[in-house]
Amino acid sequence: MSVPGAFRAPAGLPVRRIAGGMRILVWLFRAFIFFTLFAFALNNQQDAAVRWFFGFEWRAPMVIVVLVAFAAGCAFGVVAMVPSWWRHRRVARRFEPAGAAAAPSSLPATTTTVSDFGPEHPPRDGL
Repeated sequence: MSVPGAFRAPAGLPVRRIAGGMRILVWLFRAFIFFTLFAFALNNQQDAAVRWFFGFEWRAPMVIVVLVAFAAGCAFGVVAMVPSWWRHRRVARRFEPAGAAAAPSSLPATTTTVSDFGPEHPPRDGL
């Protein structure tokens, strides 16, 4: 029986499932990380001053300054990787076999169901 919207692995690929005890350990680890970061935020509520050029100064709680610096670093890293991703895709398209777009007839036909949210799409690798 298929549940609409549920993930189904392509034919022939094994589905990894996390055992019940391991799932509890994963959630405990996530809770530990959350409460550690929450305690960090509560312990760093004092104001910090960020001094820019021309005498401009920004005052905010320390945890907000750290969060903004982290988010800016992540955004900069993603933007810096975009040209490399585009170049990689261009090279991959150049070396793609001509018949790769058509599915081989030796594979069994798969049935897809349409959920309330539209047609299902297979997971994508990379961008």
